[in-house]
Amino acid sequence: MSETSQLNLPLLAPSQAQKHVTVNEALARLDGLTQMVLASRSLTAPPGAAVEGAAYAVPLGAVNDWAGQDGKVAVYANGGWVFASPKRGWRGFVADESVVVLHDGEAWRADLLALSPSGAATLMRIDEFDHEIAAGASSTTTQQIASGLMVFAVTARVTEAITGTLSTWQLGTAGVEDRFGSGLGLAQGSYVRGMLSQPLTYWGAASLVLTATGGAFSGGRVRIAVHALDLALPGA
Repeated sequence: MSETSQLNLPLLAPSQAQKHVTVNEALARLDGLTQMVLASRSLTAPPGAAVEGAAYAVPLGAVNDWAGQDGKVAVYANGGWVFASPKRGWRGFVADESVVVLHDGEAWRADLLALSPSGAATLMRIDEFDHEIAAGASSTTTQQIASGLMVFAVTARVTEAITGTLSTWQLGTAGVEDRFGSGLGLAQGSYVRGMLSQPLTYWGAASLVLTATGGAFSGGRVRIAVHALDLALPGA
């Protein structure tokens, strides 16, 4: 059956019977591919209880009903899977990662601000993680600011009240403990909005350091987000 060139929508054939079947399939594909929300781009097997209209980016090595459909978008429609081949420039939102993606003609790429013909890219990314505060005068994060990032800000939210003998706390990096904030609150819901006056490039990976003021930590949890610019090289 003939299909449209962009969204692979099925076309009616002359004198076709059961025209509503083709039209409904086309509408289902259109519904899944426009304003595209991809439930995931990492699942290699179709979910056992897919929701009607759900769309997935099929990765390499897909199996079962997705076998042989690597790189395509799978839309669950009318109790089965229909597939479309994405083209360079298609955009979507990956729900399980909360990232905007753009297809470069070969793969989905996240956080792109600009893309060159050869694949060089400018990316604005947010690296978010939860940090459980260890007891002591300071607490260092296991997750680090990645090497090569130009950081604009670090924001954070206290998700579990910070406890201990401290009165406030600071957020920064080793040697500059208040780089992203000082006099910070302890209660659940307290926040940090540590915007830098000038962007700072980290040429080596760096942990964030939480420092207690007026006492020490005994516990608590914070959710931290690093807001940064990243670069991708052109292809060979």
